[in-house]
Amino acid sequence: MNEQEISNIVKTILEERKTASASHTEGHVCQCSQHKMTLDKANILIEKVKEKAASMDVNVVIAVADQAGRPVAVQCMDGAYIASFDIALNKSFTSASLKMSTETLSGLSQPGQSLYGIQFTNGGKIVIFGGGEPLMADGRIIGALGVSGGSAEEDTAIAAYGKKVFEEVVACL
Repeated sequence: MNEQEISNIVKTILEERKTASASHTEGHVCQCSQHKMTLDKANILIEKVKEKAASMDVNVVIAVADQAGRPVAVQCMDGAYIASFDIALNKSFTSASLKMSTETLSGLSQPGQSLYGIQFTNGGKIVIFGGGEPLMADGRIIGALGVSGGSAEEDTAIAAYGKKVFEEVVACL
């Protein structure tokens, strides 16, 4: 084989791979950033959430975690409570690890409910009050958002807004 033939074979293989990756099959492990929480996605989301919190006159800490609950980005608005840092991180961890909002979890963790007592597991990282939301892309959880610094109702509303606006963030990147 000469150099031209090898070059053509390589080009053909690369084109086939591009075509194959465009249509993901079941069991496919995606290597692109579409199904991963990237720093860019996290930072864009945080900026949008900060705008919403400011419009509500609430100073919050915003944490974004990846699908395994590991922090990707955390930002504190000026004047936010210091304790809100850990709480926002724990809300993002809880939503990622249990694949549900912390608001939903709060109902399930009441006495007599199916997840009663869960808040005492995992070294206190499980939070059972509003402000945490799982973040989805193409029906898959790719991360989670945690918001802390306002009342339970404010944190829940801001996080719900963040979950909704995340769909726009994913579509734009």
